[in-house]
Amino acid sequence: MSWHGIYGQKLRSAEQAVQLIRSHDRVYVHQGCATPEPLLDAMAARAPELEGVEVVHMLTMGKAAYTRPGLERSFRHNAFFLGGNVRGAVDEGRADYTPIFLSEIERLFESREMPLDVVLLQTSPPDARGYLSLGTGIDCTLTAARCARHVIAEVNGRMPRTCGDTCLHISEISAVVESSRPLFELKPEPPDEVQRMIASHVAALIDDGSVLQLGIGGIPAAVLSFLGHHKDLGIHSELVSDGVIDLIRRGVINGRRKKIHPGKALLGFVLGSQPLFDFIDGNPAFEFRPTQYVNDPFLIAQNDRMVAVNSAIEVDLTGQICSDSIGPLPYSGFGGQVDFIRGAARSQRGKPIIALPSTACGGKVSRITPFLKQGAGVVTSRADVHYVVTEFGVAYLHGKSIRQRAEALIGIAHPAFREELYETAARHGWTGDRALVRV
Repeated sequence: MSWHGIYGQKLRSAEQAVQLIRSHDRVYVHQGCATPEPLLDAMAARAPELEGVEVVHMLTMGKAAYTRPGLERSFRHNAFFLGGNVRGAVDEGRADYTPIFLSEIERLFESREMPLDVVLLQTSPPDARGYLSLGTGIDCTLTAARCARHVIAEVNGRMPRTCGDTCLHISEISAVVESSRPLFELKPEPPDEVQRMIASHVAALIDDGSVLQLGIGGIPAAVLSFLGHHKDLGIHSELVSDGVIDLIRRGVINGRRKKIHPGKALLGFVLGSQPLFDFIDGNPAFEFRPTQYVNDPFLIAQNDRMVAVNSAIEVDLTGQICSDSIGPLPYSGFGGQVDFIRGAARSQRGKPIIALPSTACGGKVSRITPFLKQGAGVVTSRADVHYVVTEFGVAYLHGKSIRQRAEALIGIAHPAFREELYETAARHGWTGDRALVRV
């Protein structure tokens, strides 16, 4: 039978397709802009007849209807990375958070430490040979699909076809649900003045020929806006956003000096808007690969001048980085921060950078603190930290003593909090000459 015949046999409505999900199954969900919300809504509608279904995923978009209060008997979400659509359920104890390096998630599936029953994903329509592209997000989803008992695909006529290791054949799909709807978008917002100041300090650390990893948020996007006069930059990043479009078109990002996939932007997924989806569609400048490959610190380190830019919620005066929780409450996840911090640290002339505003809550709270909040998790250890950047400058911590670290970090804290930070640090013997840290 031709693939056309196989495709026709597997065609279902969303309601019919999710009948493959059974009580006590573990269901993995495609993340980000590829979130297959029609399948998730159909699954949630089956709540009265399902019990104990575990729903596993990273950052998704949309309603996450299966996390609604009252559905706890039917569904329990297990988050590898939290978004706003599931954060409340985790905070209230109706869902779980699993801290894990992004590069290690796929091993859970392959080793069957976390066996998967069903994967819900979104793809492009099949090509002439019956292959469907996972489009905007390969991430951990392609590996998950290859490990699961059933794969249910929302085949969306508006999903771009992307280049690299991005495809499943129709013979690997259990059920197909056709759609034609806009993808979820994460539209860029103009950076504020603080973000621009931070970005200017980060951009000054980036040399021509550097290979970039930029995380989520306004600061990484602002950094890209400062790189227009750089030359021969490359991309090796778990994700890419809209900010790369202009730099690639202008030849600023061309990957010529990359050691790994030269000439290509190597990535796992995109988080952006329709112009980015159009730009990656069939574009061979982008090489999509599974996250366990893209985020492998040993692979990352093979790039010279690898620059990793990631964010934090708070940094203590010894250099410990909390970026996944506010006190004991999970806020996001480990993501690829440690993967890229360690990869960049081992790169020739590499620069691992943590960038964050000096304050939160409208300036009422310092993000540089004597101690992390009680219950806060350490994502990046103080021994891994090299550069910390705020709007007030750059602190270089690697190889520095606790006293030197405290003085450097107080020096880039908001002036309103420096005296308080100094006094606390002095009580613990972490500071030397007061003049070094006073404004």
